[in-house]
Amino acid sequence: MADIDIRKGMPSAQISKDEFARRYRARFADPAFAPLEREISAIIDAAWDGYDHSRKAPGTRKAGPGFSDPDYDLSLDWLAARDEIHAAQRRHDDPNETPRILLINGSSRSEHTCPGEMSKTWRLVKFAQPEFEERGLAVDILDLSRLTSEFGRAIHPCKACVSTAMPLCHWPCSCYPNYALGQTGDWMNEIYPLWVAAHGIMIVTPVNWYHAPAGLKAMIDRLVCADGGNPDPTTTHGKKPAEAKALELKGWHYPRHLDGRHFAVVVHGDTVGAETLRRTLCDWLTDMSLVSASRTAEHDGYIGYFEPYATSHQALDKNEDFQEETRNAARALANAVKLARAGEYQRPDDDLEDPNPK
Repeated sequence: MADIDIRKGMPSAQISKDEFARRYRARFADPAFAPLEREISAIIDAAWDGYDHSRKAPGTRKAGPGFSDPDYDLSLDWLAARDEIHAAQRRHDDPNETPRILLINGSSRSEHTCPGEMSKTWRLVKFAQPEFEERGLAVDILDLSRLTSEFGRAIHPCKACVSTAMPLCHWPCSCYPNYALGQTGDWMNEIYPLWVAAHGIMIVTPVNWYHAPAGLKAMIDRLVCADGGNPDPTTTHGKKPAEAKALELKGWHYPRHLDGRHFAVVVHGDTVGAETLRRTLCDWLTDMSLVSASRTAEHDGYIGYFEPYATSHQALDKNEDFQEETRNAARALANAVKLARAGEYQRPDDDLEDPNPK
C-alpha cells in the first residue's frame, strides 16, 4: 500500500476579530437595525467565539449502533439528513408507493426577482409535468430558480473532499452546515432525499455560456457524494484525511447511491452550447449509474436562434416542435419508469462487474 501523504502549504484563511465583526455587521446595513446596536454587538461576540473555536457542529450526539465507531460524536444535522435519505429510500423501494419523478428546473431566471419574467425553462417544465401525471406518476418539482428569488435558499459549493480520498466524501455531505464559518441554510439536505425517492429524474435547463447555470452546477457538484460517497463518517472520524486515505488505499467499493434510476435531459439555448451541455449532463448521470430512458429522452436545441432575447418567449410560443420534443422526453422517461417498476425492464449490464469503479 502506498504511503499516506497529506500535502499542506496554502495560506491561512483566518481573519481578525475586527474583520470578522465588519463582515458580520454588514448583514445589518438596513437603518431599521440601528436601534438594535447593543444586541447586534452581543450576537457578533457570540458568533466570533464560535468562529475562533471552530465550532462547526455545536449540536452532536454519539453515533450509536450501526456505525464503525459508535462513540464518535456525529452532527445532529447530518444525522437528520441521513434519516431523511433512509426514509426516501424506503419509499423508493416500496412497491405499493406511487413511482416518483423528480422534475428539475435548472434556470436561475424568475419573475420574482431582478429579471421580472419567468424563464422559458419553467414553461418547458410545465409542458412536461402533465405527461407524467397522466401516466399515474407522482411529480416533485425542484425549482432551482428559488436560489435567486427566495430568502435563505443556498447551495454551498463543494469542498472537493473526494479529491483527497473518496471515503472523506460522506453520504450525505457532512461539510455543511458549518456554523463556525456561517455556512448554514444549505438546501442540499432537502434535495438529496428528492433524488433518492425518485424513480426517474428529468432535468430541463438553459445553457449559460456553454455551461450549466450556476445553481444547477452547484447541485451537480454536491451530488458527488452520491457516486461512491462514504455513508459512515465515523470511519474517518469526521474529516481526518489520513484515515480516509488509508481506507481508500485498502480498496474502496464506490457505492452508487442512485443506481438504476432513469433520466431524461432537455437543454435549450439561443446561439451555442446546447449540444455540449446535453452531452455533459447525460455523461454525468450515466457515470452515477443512472440509466437513460432512450435517445428520445435526451434532447437539445435552440429557441429563437440568433433572434433578440426580448422576443424569446414568443419564439417558444411558435416553436411547437420543441414543445413536443420536451413532452416526448417526458413520455419516454415515464414509460421507462413504468416498465422498470413492472419488472419488464432489465439493464443489459446488470450482472457485469466494473473492474475500475472510480
